[in-house]
Amino acid sequence: RPAAGAQGALCYTRLSRPAGAGSAPAGQLHARPANPLSPPRNRPEGKVLETVGVFEAPKQHGKYETGQLFLHSVFGYRGIVLFPWQARLYDRDVASPVTEKSENAAGHGSKEVKGKTHTYYQVLIDARDCPHISQRSQTEAVTFLANHDDSRALYAIPGLDYVSHEDILPYSSTDQVPIQHELFERFLMYDQTKVPPFVARDTLCAWQEKNHPWLELSDVHRETTENIRVTVIPFYMGMRWRYCIRLENLDSEVVQLRERHWRIFSLSGTLETVRGRGVVGREPVLSKEQPAFQYSSHVSLQASSGHMWGTFRFERPDGSHFDVRIPPFSLESNKDEKTPPSGLHW
Repeated sequence: RPAAGAQGALCYTRLSRPAGAGSAPAGQLHARPANPLSPPRNRPEGKVLETVGVFEAPKQHGKYETGQLFLHSVFGYRGIVLFPWQARLYDRDVASPVTEKSENAAGHGSKEVKGKTHTYYQVLIDARDCPHISQRSQTEAVTFLANHDDSRALYAIPGLDYVSHEDILPYSSTDQVPIQHELFERFLMYDQTKVPPFVARDTLCAWQEKNHPWLELSDVHRETTENIRVTVIPFYMGMRWRYCIRLENLDSEVVQLRERHWRIFSLSGTLETVRGRGVVGREPVLSKEQPAFQYSSHVSLQASSGHMWGTFRFERPDGSHFDVRIPPFSLESNKDEKTPPSGLHW
């Protein structure tokens, strides 16, 4: 059973015999509209599993192609791959003999880290699953500037996400429209002669090319403190930056995020400190059943580049607290290469 998303999310599982039905093919994938955390006696009577597709073996080498259906191994939603990105992953948990220094103004985390190539994917999330994961992962986290003359005006594309290669549990389906999303049929079309049988339309290729600078993720930063792993992906948007953060509890102990403490250095010479309760108005609980929380936020600098780093403060069940490091990451504008976006380009 893949890890479920938020409480009440659809439960996907490999079952050999759905309740009240005959044997299902090995590896068959089903969806059940019930709380995956509740015991069987609390589940509604008479619910029949709906066949979604058939699991495929995850790829240990190579990458998934456009049109690959998948379940998210952490958040449990159904999705489909639009296209891959090759990113540089700076994992501060991995020691490297040949290193690249991660710099910041205060020398925080002066440990040197070597980046390695890692595959991420731009994906669409099935709209039927968005309500069930909204407490664990923002489904409108990919934002654009509506007008590059006003860095405060943002809009989001609902159901668009970035997914790491290891997050993908691939499956296949005979349904010609297996994902419900307003952009699915605009970006993809069914072709039974292809594997996977969903291929990119010209619209998707044009959209990727025109919005490439604002969609592309180039650097990913990761660090683990006391079994809490923090992953940060920064994006330059023109006049401001977006950063996506995932918090993952790698232990069985329940913890709750209580505070954030950011240090933001601008090359103009300013060093800003930001403290506050929780993140994006929430104080998520990370448990064995619900191990992750993902969100996006934005920051503006007084210069064309800078750095960010900091800590998250967590609370244990006994009331004690501990700080989890946020890996330092650069904010680079690359103004010579990019023109600020203005709205969504097709």
